[in-house]
Amino acid sequence: MAREVRGLALGRLRRKNLSMNNATAKVGSSRSLLREYMTHLRVERGLRPLSCEAYLHDLEIFAEFLEGGDASFRAKTFLTADQADVSGFMQHLREHGVQPRSIARKLSCVRGFYRWLLMDKRVRRDPTVNIESPASWKILPKSLTEGEVSEMLERTGVAARADNATGAALRDHAMLELLYAGGLRVGEIVALRQEDLRLETASVQVRGKGDKERIVPIGRSAVEALEAYVRRGRPELLKGRGMQRSLFLSVRGNPLTTQKVWQMVRGVNSHASPHKLRHSCATHMVEHGADLRTVQTLLGHADIATTQVYTHLAIDRLKTVHRMCHPRAKRRAGGGA
Repeated sequence: MAREVRGLALGRLRRKNLSMNNATAKVGSSRSLLREYMTHLRVERGLRPLSCEAYLHDLEIFAEFLEGGDASFRAKTFLTADQADVSGFMQHLREHGVQPRSIARKLSCVRGFYRWLLMDKRVRRDPTVNIESPASWKILPKSLTEGEVSEMLERTGVAARADNATGAALRDHAMLELLYAGGLRVGEIVALRQEDLRLETASVQVRGKGDKERIVPIGRSAVEALEAYVRRGRPELLKGRGMQRSLFLSVRGNPLTTQKVWQMVRGVNSHASPHKLRHSCATHMVEHGADLRTVQTLLGHADIATTQVYTHLAIDRLKTVHRMCHPRAKRRAGGGA
């Protein structure tokens, strides 16, 4: 009897060790895949470090969900996950109060990862196929009113036009004008170099996600603010410290950081942010009659679906034009037959 008990205990111990070894192997395999995928994103797709970090974070959350499971026998890896696992992950996020937009972003990240696995023949099926994304595109991103933006630009403009205007004041006004005029991302602003300015043609060459370049037109106000900064503000910030290619500099003459841009915008309006200014640019253009394709090109969206968050604004504009121009609409608005 004692021998049977010892045999049973040894059997359980072996199974436990085997389970632990399998779990360790699964974790190691997932980490290896993630390292390869991050290399693919950086080298082949040219994504910036911050974007790669965001993708890695989302995929690590998915890996933890797969490796945990409801019980040890259900633990999965990236290579063994199926559609039910991806659906379960979406439900898990919803149950933990994750916002629809964040869930949609994580699903997009997982989809991209499985496209890569499929192309590299690591998996035979894509488990994200037919998984519906939350209808987050129906939620219009928050933006500022035209009056709020005008007030912000007026505040920085007053400081920039003063006789004793500092290099930092000229820089902040130029950045604010450019953020709103071109709908630039904060990462695109800090990545700008002096040679990217094409002020003679009122445009800026911007490097966006995946190092894709686009030409962004800007208005007269932004051109004047940038001219003043390049002529007087930037040399003051550089202070003879040698060559520096970055357009926007700190008071020490170093390339500006994204955190500093956020701080500057929040300092002018505590409810604003660089991202809100980007959405404000798009929103105000659509409200004044711009079509979605134009906004897509301006913002650098790879897919028109990303720009479709502004669809209802375009429809509202279409209805307004219809009421103003269609003869039957005018008669109905005026109470005619």
